[in-house]
Formats: sequence, structure tokens, C-alpha cells
Amino acid sequence: MRHVIALDVGGTGMKAALVGADGTLLHEARRPTGRDRGADAVVESILDFAAALRAHGIAHFGEPAAAAGVAVPGIVDAERGIAVYAANLGWSDVPLRDLLSARLEGVPVALGHDVRTGGLAEGRIGAGKGADRFLFVPLGTGIAGAIGIGGAIEPGAHGSAGEIGHIVVRPDGPPCGCGQRGCLERLASASAVSKAWAEASGDPEADAADCAKAVESGDPRAEEVWRNAVDALADGLLTALTLLDPHTLIIGGGLAEAGETLFTPLRAAVAARIVQFQTLPEIVPAALGDTAGCLGAGLLAWDLVDRKTATTPTDTAPTDTTPTDTAPSPTTPTDTDPTEVST
Repeated sequence: MRHVIALDVGGTGMKAALVGADGTLLHEARRPTGRDRGADAVVESILDFAAALRAHGIAHFGEPAAAAGVAVPGIVDAERGIAVYAANLGWSDVPLRDLLSARLEGVPVALGHDVRTGGLAEGRIGAGKGADRFLFVPLGTGIAGAIGIGGAIEPGAHGSAGEIGHIVVRPDGPPCGCGQRGCLERLASASAVSKAWAEASGDPEADAADCAKAVESGDPRAEEVWRNAVDALADGLLTALTLLDPHTLIIGGGLAEAGETLFTPLRAAVAARIVQFQTLPEIVPAALGDTAGCLGAGLLAWDLVDRKTATTPTDTAPTDTTPTDTAPSPTTPTDTDPTEVST
């Protein structure tokens, strides 16, 4: 059965799947990243996981994967296949595409940025399906963005398009690791809300989910923390929609799990900031949750297969490929590996 390897590398864990040509998840697995053992160990963990996925495909589906797609955090040079920098993983200038292709015995590999790869999945098969121009913004430990235009994700001239988390929304705000003050992600990310609520509540273990619950119960301290975060987020999103004019604004990540506790005030705050020449986009929750990166990696891999097929001379039409303008839809996995470690 023809399939590809999809691998989403996070700061602490990796999610992976073998994906069929029709989008079926044939096998799913998770492993820890192992970042506590250092950058070299992280790379080796990725290579070992990919090799195990390849072996599983051969054993269960009778052939090796046709391609592999991998999504990683940090700064990514997708064109050259290099993981340029990732603070959480401790690496710099890792030629990950070539390393993976060698470990997979020559299988072609596509490397992508985690948020842009997740945005690709949301655009093709998730909340942005059918929108020719959208912005995907996951609110997690930090905040980044993926700009979807005409079915593709815009990487930018230097591979850093969509870094909305470093728009300054409060010039006198808290310092950011990027060197600025008052960056959006220092005020409206899930980690920022967790920090603010832990201080306001006096509970060092409290997090953003606890803050959302307290908002729902009418706690005025939580309401102030939440309002400050929503206002900062609305200011950052206003800048983005002024520049990009998207049809759809997709909000994901941990903070979006608060549902209407977030979306009702956020829609109102953005609408209140719109002026005459601007158009209010549809603001919707992400549809794919924490599977977006993995599903997007699978799409990157199938795109590689399609391009290879399109450039290979043949006298007959290929019979088992997925055209790039037809998005495979995720379906219930047919095989899972209970021995993998959940993260």
C-alpha cells in the first residue's frame, strides 16, 4: 500500500503517522524528543523514529514510504532543508533533510516550519478549507502565524513570514527574548496568560486553562487577566489583517481550547477596532488540534511525490497519486502502535 511518513517534532514530543494516498492514517505513533540529552540526541531521536516508521511500513504494507515530510520548530530554511535554529531543541544549522533522506535510504524528504506546516493542513483540510486567503495563528507557548494564499503557505523571502508574535503591541510592556518589549506573545500567548494568572491568583501552579475556568465562574481577577490578553491579541490581529486582508482568521493552540470564552470577546474586540477601509474577517477556531502539524507534514510529503511524478517522463498516466489541488482528508487510523510513549 503506497504511503508517506509524516513527522511533527515538538519541544518535548514527536507525533508521527504513515499516511495513505487518500489521506488515511494507516499508523500513528508518538515518542519523546529527548531534548534533555542535548541537541545531537534530539537529531538522533528524529532519525531513529523515522527509520522505525519506514520499517513499520515495509513490514505492514509491503513497501517503503514514497516520501517523508517533517515539521520542526524554530527558524527553518525549507528550500535548503536546514533546521537553522531552535532554542527549545538546542540546535543550529542542522541539515535535517539530508540526514533523514540518508537514514531512510534515499527517500525524498520535505522539511517545513511547524506552524506553517500546521497552517497548510488547516488551509487544505481544516478550518481554512475553501478560503483563498487566510491567517492561521496558534496561541501556545509562543505565538506565530501561517499566511495562506491560493492554497499555499507564504514562507517569506527569508523563511520568517508570519511571525506575528513579535509584533509590538505594548511598547512599554515586558521584555521579550527577541530583544524588543511588549511583543504580542509576551502578553497573549497561553504561557503569558498562565504567568499572569499565577501571579494574580497567588497560585504558582495555575495556568491559562485555570484562568479560563475562573473567568467562566465570574472571578474578577481572572476577568482582568483575560481582558488584558484579549485586548493585546486584538491589537496584534488588527495589524495582521490590515496588512494581509484575509478572508478567514483561524485561531488555534492551547488558548483556543477555551472556546467561546476566548472567541466571543475576541471577535467583539477585533470588530471594535475595525475602521472604514478594513473588512472584518471570519474568526474561527482551528479544526485539527494538535494533529495539524503531523497532517501538514503528510501533505508536504505527498506534494513531493506529486512533483516527482509530474517531472518523470512516462508513456502512461500515473494511477496512484494524489493531485496537489485535491486535499486528502484525515480518517480514522487503521493501525496504531500502543508501545510508543505518549507525550
